[in-house]
Amino acid sequence: MYAEDDYLLLSGIQHFLFCPRQWALIHLEQIWHDNGYTAEGQVLHKKADQPFLKEKRNGLIVSRAMAVSSKTLGLSGILDVIEFVQSDEGVELKDRQGRWLPIIVEYKRGKKKKYEYDNVQLMAQAICIEEDFSIQMDYGYIYYAQTDSREKVLFTAALRQLTRETAQKMHQIYTDKHIPAASYFRNCQLCSLYDECRPRLTKRSKSVSNYVYGADL
Repeated sequence: MYAEDDYLLLSGIQHFLFCPRQWALIHLEQIWHDNGYTAEGQVLHKKADQPFLKEKRNGLIVSRAMAVSSKTLGLSGILDVIEFVQSDEGVELKDRQGRWLPIIVEYKRGKKKKYEYDNVQLMAQAICIEEDFSIQMDYGYIYYAQTDSREKVLFTAALRQLTRETAQKMHQIYTDKHIPAASYFRNCQLCSLYDECRPRLTKRSKSVSNYVYGADL
C-alpha cells in the first residue's frame, strides 16, 4: 500500500513501459515539449476530459474525466470515459436506481499496437475502479482515432501482473531519482524529447579508450 503523498501519475505507466528514460525525463527532470503527435492527442482528449459533460441514455450512463487512484499501485489520474451499463452484476451508484456495470474507454491518437503499453494503462485504470467499487472487471476498451476503432482489452492475470510490476519499477526509479540509460530505436526521432534524451550519445557509456583511439561510438 502506498501513501497518497507517494502517488505517481497513472498516465505515466504507458510512457514508462514504452521508454523508462522518457518517463524519467518527464517526471524526474520535469522536461516536456509538444510536437505534432502530442498536439493531436490533446485535441482528441479535449471532449473526453470535460468532467461536467455527462450523457445518460436508456440503460447507459457515460461519465468523463473521472478522478481515480489505487493504493496498491500508488497511482492516480483521470479516466477519459467510463460507461456504466445497467446490469444485475454491477455496482450501486449514488442517486441512481438499480445496479451499473463500469466499463472504461481510453482514447488514443494512433492505432492498435502489438505491444502492451496501452493495455497496461487501461489495466491500471481498471484496478483503480476495482478498489473503489470492490468489483472485479473483466475487460475495457481503447478507442484508436487513426483507425476509428474500439478495441476490447481482456484483463488477464498476465496483464494484471505486468501492470503491478511496472508500477513497482516506476516507484523504485522515482525513489532512487535515477535516470535510466538510453536505448536507441528507429522511432526515437519522433519523440518530443529526442533533443534532451540524445539516445545515440547516451545509449552506452563512452570509455577513455573509446575517446583516445577514436572507437566507434
